[in-house]
Amino acid sequence: MSATATPTTTALTRRGLRLARLTIAYNVVEGVVAIGAGVATGLVSVIGFGIDSGIETAAAVLVAMRLAARLRRGAAGRDSAGAGEPDPSEPDPAELRREHRTLRAVAATFFLLAAWVTAEGIRALVTGAVPETSPLALGVLVASLVIMPVLAAAKYRVGRALGDPLVLADAAETRVCVWLSVATLAGLLAFWWTGQAWFDPLAGFVVAAFAVHEGLEAWEGELVEDHD
Repeated sequence: MSATATPTTTALTRRGLRLARLTIAYNVVEGVVAIGAGVATGLVSVIGFGIDSGIETAAAVLVAMRLAARLRRGAAGRDSAGAGEPDPSEPDPAELRREHRTLRAVAATFFLLAAWVTAEGIRALVTGAVPETSPLALGVLVASLVIMPVLAAAKYRVGRALGDPLVLADAAETRVCVWLSVATLAGLLAFWWTGQAWFDPLAGFVVAAFAVHEGLEAWEGELVEDHD
């Protein structure tokens, strides 16, 4: 690694770590508020959205752990600076195996989320349950629509500059969260405007579809393709 490239790579890695930590902090708050609002009002789609935020937090933790480990290896590599030593920016095989197992666990939680939201949506349709309105749920969804696109764009720039597929995958997942917010918000507004309770489970089914998509990508270890 050249003397010129090292500071740039280190700075980008630190930026990626800050973005991952910001994502974790925001998703924890978003998830707690969404689940609380959903449970209080019986909004299946909002509960599913909140649980999805919690699962995405696990993915962001994985990214943060990888980047933090890379920074530690980089510091160790600069201290030793021996000829023929491995590139400290590259994860070791044991770390990659741990990451793969973690991604499989994350995928399983996405599948469980999809199953739960689908079952609850069907139950709501069959029983004719009518949820209540929730300004708090509306607020958290609007906040997500404002914050998540900014985070996704910042992560994508860092991922491209580093050539790191895991950071790019995290950016893609954040973009999915934006569309998830759009779908959930649309269902919520449609319910409020029309009074038709079936809009909420319908939005829940959309949440389930997104969860299956994210779960399949995590299970296969499929990382986002580099595109403009």
